[in-house]
Amino acid sequence: MPRRDLITFLVFAVVVLAMPIWLQPLGAAYPALMQKFVISAVFAIGFNILFGLTGYLSFGHAAFLGVGSYTAVWSFKLLTMDAVPAILFALLVSGLFALAIGWLSLRRSGIYFSILTLAFAQMCYNLAYSVLTPITNGETSLQLTLQDPRIIDNALAARPAGLPSASLFGNTLNGLQGFYFCAVVLLIAFFITQKVFSSPFGMMLRAIKSNQTRMNYAGFDTKPYTLAAFVISGMFAGLAGALFVITDPLAGTERMQWTASGEVVLMTILGGVGTLVGPVLGAWLIEYFENIFSAFNEGVVHRFFSLLPSEIADPLAAIASKFVGEGWQLTLGLLFVLVVVFLPGGIMEGVRRIGALFGRRGTPPKTGAIRVQPAE
Repeated sequence: MPRRDLITFLVFAVVVLAMPIWLQPLGAAYPALMQKFVISAVFAIGFNILFGLTGYLSFGHAAFLGVGSYTAVWSFKLLTMDAVPAILFALLVSGLFALAIGWLSLRRSGIYFSILTLAFAQMCYNLAYSVLTPITNGETSLQLTLQDPRIIDNALAARPAGLPSASLFGNTLNGLQGFYFCAVVLLIAFFITQKVFSSPFGMMLRAIKSNQTRMNYAGFDTKPYTLAAFVISGMFAGLAGALFVITDPLAGTERMQWTASGEVVLMTILGGVGTLVGPVLGAWLIEYFENIFSAFNEGVVHRFFSLLPSEIADPLAAIASKFVGEGWQLTLGLLFVLVVVFLPGGIMEGVRRIGALFGRRGTPPKTGAIRVQPAE
């Protein structure tokens, strides 16, 4: 691995594994939310492989998220509560599912591709909601029951009295154990993404994004590359769906709604399309807004402005209270507009601009002196 990629990976690993520490002042250092942080990051970096490298915008990736969730629950119900088989089956089924949808959708490009993926996702949602209820349990969600066969677990040990929890080789994945398991999976996914970005395959995907028509005229068959990117991206989504089930053994149709597909698009654009860390930052920011910022109430806002005179504090608190609590999406929308208008490259573009600014300040100024050679 190149030195720069190794440093990036090590810094990213430290940040992820230290989340219980640096999230404490932000009020988000509890396991359930940290699990959402890392799982959403897996979903986002997988989507970025397709959208960021090839430029193909999919509005249907929530379908693979749902397929991975349902597959993991059925693995728990039929075989074992161990997380490894659930993840492997989720990767396999979501990959096959992505292969079928990608083979059909990639016959078109641009907005037509996006509409096709949205149509397939909505069909999958309706199938899960009403048609395939024996498999998905419809609107009541698919979950564990005491009557589940769990063939492998019951062959090795006596059936427990209550509902079991997901485990890893006998170790229960609850609380911080579940978070660190998901964190390790995120690090593996990030490492794979680094390899994809720096590989000849990744360079080919970037070339497709740059000018696919020119590549076709030059004799390159781009369809296998775009289909491979679509399948890999779908498998990442299925992996995220399986991780959701491992932390909470439940699979509902809400994970397949178009809003979930739109959310991962926002995560990627907000953080920075085509960057390694950008989609992760976007996922963390949206999850923080949705789970913490949305819990702020008017009392919290008044305490924030309590040091100001009441004549100033009361109007400011009245205005600010409209942007917190139930109005958190208004704040997120304004932030998204500002990023798109002033930082088209997302948060990572802002980071690069700040780095370039400090880099210029640290560079010694050029004197501009010109040495004149005397004429002979």
